Amino acid sequence: MNIETKAAQLRAALNRAAHQYYTLDAPEIPDVEYDRLFQELQAIEAAHPELRTPDSPTQRVGAAVLAGFTPVRHSVPMLSIRTETDTTAAGAEKFDEQVRNHLASEQRRTELKPGDPRYRAEPLDPIAQAVLAGQPIGYVAEPKFDGLAISLRYEHGVLVQAATRGDGETGEDVTQNIRTLRQIPLVLSGEISARSLPLPLAGEGRGEGGWPIPPILEVRGEVYMRRDDFEALNERMRERMAAGDRAAKTFVNPRNAAAGAVRQLDPAIAAQRPLSFFAYGLGDITPPEAGGPDFRAHWEVLQALRAWGLPVSALARRAQGAAELAAFHADVAAERDGLPFDIDGVVYKVDSLALQRELGFVTREPRWAVAHKYPAQEQLTTVQAIDVQVGRTGKLTPVAKLAPVFVGGVTVTNATLHNELEARRKDVRVGDTVIVRRAGDVIPEVVSVLADQRPPGAPEFSMPARCPVCDSEVVREEGEADHRCTGGISCPAQRKQALLHYASRRAMDIEGLGEKLVDQLIDGRVVNSLPDLYRMGFVSLAALDRMAEKSAQNLLEALEKSKQTTLARFLYALGIRHVGETTAKDLARHFGTLDAVMAASTSQLLQTPDVGPVVAGSVHTFFEQPHNREVVEQLRAVGIYWAEGKPAPAALLPLAGKTFVLTGTLPTLSRDEAKDMLEAAGAKVSGSVSKKTSYVVAGAEAGSKLERAHALEVPVIDEDGLRALLGGGA
Repeated sequence: MNIETKAAQLRAALNRAAHQYYTLDAPEIPDVEYDRLFQELQAIEAAHPELRTPDSPTQRVGAAVLAGFTPVRHSVPMLSIRTETDTTAAGAEKFDEQVRNHLASEQRRTELKPGDPRYRAEPLDPIAQAVLAGQPIGYVAEPKFDGLAISLRYEHGVLVQAATRGDGETGEDVTQNIRTLRQIPLVLSGEISARSLPLPLAGEGRGEGGWPIPPILEVRGEVYMRRDDFEALNERMRERMAAGDRAAKTFVNPRNAAAGAVRQLDPAIAAQRPLSFFAYGLGDITPPEAGGPDFRAHWEVLQALRAWGLPVSALARRAQGAAELAAFHADVAAERDGLPFDIDGVVYKVDSLALQRELGFVTREPRWAVAHKYPAQEQLTTVQAIDVQVGRTGKLTPVAKLAPVFVGGVTVTNATLHNELEARRKDVRVGDTVIVRRAGDVIPEVVSVLADQRPPGAPEFSMPARCPVCDSEVVREEGEADHRCTGGISCPAQRKQALLHYASRRAMDIEGLGEKLVDQLIDGRVVNSLPDLYRMGFVSLAALDRMAEKSAQNLLEALEKSKQTTLARFLYALGIRHVGETTAKDLARHFGTLDAVMAASTSQLLQTPDVGPVVAGSVHTFFEQPHNREVVEQLRAVGIYWAEGKPAPAALLPLAGKTFVLTGTLPTLSRDEAKDMLEAAGAKVSGSVSKKTSYVVAGAEAGSKLERAHALEVPVIDEDGLRALLGGGA
């Protein structure tokens, strides 16, 4: 391909991307890819100026005016600023060096002889001379907001017009939409005094007295959408889509959601979108000789804007020299993920307005400002496969296996698709070109798909019917987005979690079986299933790292002790989804035996007090799986036992319908023992006192619950009173 064809292709691709991004608010490629293409075209045109065309993206700013809006001619062009792609501290140093080099070249022009076409007659500004003499350059450093550039025109303090950047020369009149933003004052207020501002940098002056609001004032700033507002907006869109609203759609990112709101032809729709605004500069303004403020520094401009009632970012600060610019870049990077809005870099501006005028512009960009980017949080890559991972709790998560791509400061090869519904909503398929995003420590995710680049015949993703780890059935409960493996305690992916839950205090209460030991037992293949716990010998335990003989013996004794339990504890220990302690007790009380629970149909399970369709379905599904029944039988075979009895209808239990609250320390019963005894008698144990509380059982050092019981006149009893109730009912 010759260089002329390459330049034409780049122009076409960039113009299409700009149209999608700015005009349609539907980006096809991430910013970093646009920047790469733009820089490639810039390099070609720099080497071959004859290939630079009037319609080249390098010769314009922004986008065309959207049909339906009134064009607005900017009296002061809204130019973009140059981007420094070096995301390290060197980017700040490079900008500072460029500013100094330009000033030095201007100084050399004054030393030429008159008649030389490069000769400069007037001397450099005093501040520029001070810089060349070794004084550090004063800058203002600000965050680079990811939103839509807006110009606000005030006449005598009243907002009369708001316009988009457009192509830099002509924008769109969006006044009615901007009026819906509560952060933007319709009427400016106040006057700022020179004495209220920070002291100027060396070499800067300032007029005496106050600075009234000028008759003409154009404020430049950014309309953006906060992250929480963006998520809430997309959630509302998803609800509308689920309800069948074909006009509803989710937005790719906060920037495009904000742009789409500002550029709505119907202000009523714009008013429904939560937008915010930051001011960061000026356009047209009444000059000092006509009564306007005599600003000497950009920092003063920001303070004036804030004083007049316009929002200015609190992150902006002054900086002296390259080192302080680099420090600002690093400081904001550390805060970036915690900010309530998106930024993709910071902006450095020479503070002195006189020095800005000295530096001037080059082509389409000011020499006195630069955008210093951060590592891109979005990149293009391709999906090579979609794997399904099984988590510790049995949840299945589809994961896109990606062609390696550097994004968010690291090389990414995997991105979560969350669940089948999300994967289908985004329509991610193997072979797709996708935009992948990684911000901070957030797990990488696929943002969107470039559907027009999809290979022919790429099949839709669907969740497997069998677990990829243990081949158990995969189910998705009604009303839930997640698919889960039904393998439970027999699924290798869930073993560690199942073992820790089984050994927990309120389950089988195996003292000494903690997370680190469980990791050793599973990773070393000493234990492959729950029954294996009771088959371990002293030798295999003592051989583990950091396992002393005494510790090994104590664990074996704890395992032996755990064999004698209750049906409720055993049911809870099995880790059946949705079955907590209380539900396990209800099931044990209602059915009396484990065999009865295992054989129960869903309708029979629903007859258990406080057991609804979700719990009943979960219990039935668990015991329907042959591998789960096999584990239960093996546990019985190694000696797990409990006292079984006949079903005990809750209504016939002595304390049925009563609610108790425990507080303080009882003389002989632990809190758990008292709770177990009460629940076995049909009572409910609550954590808070209310008018519906039947009794408060108070021990030593009872606190606020006892006070509340007295205030509500709830009966208060001690341990003896509790035993009396348990013995004879109430």
